[in-house]
Amino acid sequence: MEAAIVIGLLIIAVILFATEKISVDLVTLALLCVLVCTGILTVNEAFAGFGNEVIIMLGAIFVIGAALRETGVLDQLGHVLARTTGGHPGRVVAGMMTTVGAISAFMNNTTVTAMFLGPVIALARRLNISPSRLLMPLAFSSLLGGTCTLIGTSTNVAVSGAMVKMGFPAVGMFEITPIGLILLVVGLLYMILIGMRWVPERDRADGAADNTPIREYLAEVIIQPGSPLIGQEAYASDFSVLEFQVVKLRRKGQEMDVLAHVRFEEADVVLVAGKVQNLIKVKKIEGIDILEDVDLLHSGVDMKDASIAEVVLTPRSSLVGQSLRSSNFRRRSGLSVLALLRGDRTLSEHMADVPLQAGDMLLLQGSYDRIRFFEADSEMVVISEHSISPSAQKRGVFVLAAFAVAVILSSFGWLPASIAFLIVALLALATRCITLDTAYLNVDWRLLILISGMTAFGAAMAKSGADLMLAQAITGWLQPFGSVAVMAGFAILTVILTQPMSNAAAALVVLPIALKAAESMHVNPRAFAMAVMLSASISVLTPFEPSCILVYGPGKYRFSDFIKVGGGLTLLSVILILLLVPFFWPL
Repeated sequence: MEAAIVIGLLIIAVILFATEKISVDLVTLALLCVLVCTGILTVNEAFAGFGNEVIIMLGAIFVIGAALRETGVLDQLGHVLARTTGGHPGRVVAGMMTTVGAISAFMNNTTVTAMFLGPVIALARRLNISPSRLLMPLAFSSLLGGTCTLIGTSTNVAVSGAMVKMGFPAVGMFEITPIGLILLVVGLLYMILIGMRWVPERDRADGAADNTPIREYLAEVIIQPGSPLIGQEAYASDFSVLEFQVVKLRRKGQEMDVLAHVRFEEADVVLVAGKVQNLIKVKKIEGIDILEDVDLLHSGVDMKDASIAEVVLTPRSSLVGQSLRSSNFRRRSGLSVLALLRGDRTLSEHMADVPLQAGDMLLLQGSYDRIRFFEADSEMVVISEHSISPSAQKRGVFVLAAFAVAVILSSFGWLPASIAFLIVALLALATRCITLDTAYLNVDWRLLILISGMTAFGAAMAKSGADLMLAQAITGWLQPFGSVAVMAGFAILTVILTQPMSNAAAALVVLPIALKAAESMHVNPRAFAMAVMLSASISVLTPFEPSCILVYGPGKYRFSDFIKVGGGLTLLSVILILLLVPFFWPL
């Protein structure tokens, strides 16, 4: 009866994880409550996973990743890639995938994808190629890079912790590195030789011409008392030096057409179109300022330490269909809009009264926490940030160096990984690379609850005999074809479950079943565990993986694009895992 209850709960969990109508952390906690109420687990057994050192290590890695992102340590990689790879798409993809894969081996892959999203889009624009050509390889390389070390993905860490709970040795820091490197190299070659032929150039498919002029933001600039612009003619002014196009003029509340003979006066509000870098420079030039900054200053708000970020409005944003004025955006969000960009059209309306559309890009100013809060709430996607100071970057480099030292110390067993990474996270806070509030905001609490709860669920499967029941079923079907066939069954099952479930959840569900099957067949259980763990990290068949979701919108991809490009890579990766795992961990 207990085994039947656990299997029934497993089926319910998979369905709820797939539909996502209820948050995965709430589903996990509800499962634990049922397991305790039915007497299958004690209270201590149900919540033992929350005291696991894996949770501390993952939390520290989230904080370290956020600190490196906030200090802009990796923002310059896009520029480096552009200089070192030239403009050839194949070399760009190879350089980008190698760089991203190497970094993803030591950081959460979703965090790495998020950090590189803006620089890669900027790199695509700089090289005049469609962002869709680079964003899919970006997501894939972050996932494959995560297979190279224990801390490459939260899935690896979760599986290692679950194995320890079940009496098996933990996964070593570089135990999976050989097979991970092979998967990464083969994935890189696949994308260059095959995948890039199928990756769509979605911008061109949507009708954007190759000779489209550089798109520019729309901003409102106010001429301050004593400004050199006072008395200058509109078409022969310092705005031309700043590479601004003067679109319209508002004087004493009245809109004016900008003619050649019109001269600027004090307090004129000038509607200009310009590149984001030049708009940011306006904030440091005497005599002119962005109107939004002036309004904030008069209201007593100090924005000198605020972040500036480019964001894209999502179709789910509550701002779609409303103007900034009608939505009362500044009061509701705590953010100010410095500029607006819409596709390839230059808007001439007053910016605050323009009805916003999905895909509009805004140049936002405000606290980092508020910007990330709206991003997490599916209101917008942050493309890039522009307010990182040189001192912050230096502190970020220091944290990066400390992180590298922590990896070395934990790799050789000189310091527990959880303690090593926790020290680095504390250093990031102590050096003001990240605030405590921002650190808490960047910890994926849902994932930590999921891992803790599913670890307990694995214990329930073992205690009730459900794992043995399922293991015998899969073994009975596939054992006549050999142990590799049984391992293949668990690998494919894991890949299938990662579509509706998170990678970590899928691995933690299948792991105890696979280990029990290996023991019943008297083969090496570690080989089965590695096959399950690696299979959970290489599935790019659909865009449901978080790293793929991040690039899905900005790349303008379709669901079929992932099936076509990612399906072949997933199949190739599974075949490699089944061939290589028995070699490195003999059955």
